[in-house]
Amino acid sequence: QVQLVESGGGLVQAGGSLRLSCAASGRTFSNYAMGWFRQAPGKEREFVAASSWSGSNTYYADSVKGRFTISRDNAKNTVYLQMNSLKPEDTAVYYCADRYGGSRTQVYDYDHWGQGTQVTVSS
Repeated sequence: QVQLVESGGGLVQAGGSLRLSCAASGRTFSNYAMGWFRQAPGKEREFVAASSWSGSNTYYADSVKGRFTISRDNAKNTVYLQMNSLKPEDTAVYYCADRYGGSRTQVYDYDHWGQGTQVTVSS
């Protein structure tokens, strides 16, 4: 059974940093592209970042480009999202997701989802 578990969320002041982790189990991690998405109250879930299975190709939403970095450690079955220069508008529940094959940026392209971790950025 595939399981994705996010951690690392919390409350941070604007300008601060957080590092999210997503631990995967139940399948061969290195066969899967990984993505991070977020959902703010009253809004649709949106793409944040994605990584190819090897980590050599990464993709970012324009809103986070230059501030967030996605990375993965296939030996640890874990994907990370380093978030710097956080803004109040980054406040949301952050989800990791996987898909077999190449990276994509649409919610419907992903197969499995974690339960999410809350990130709150105060002004």
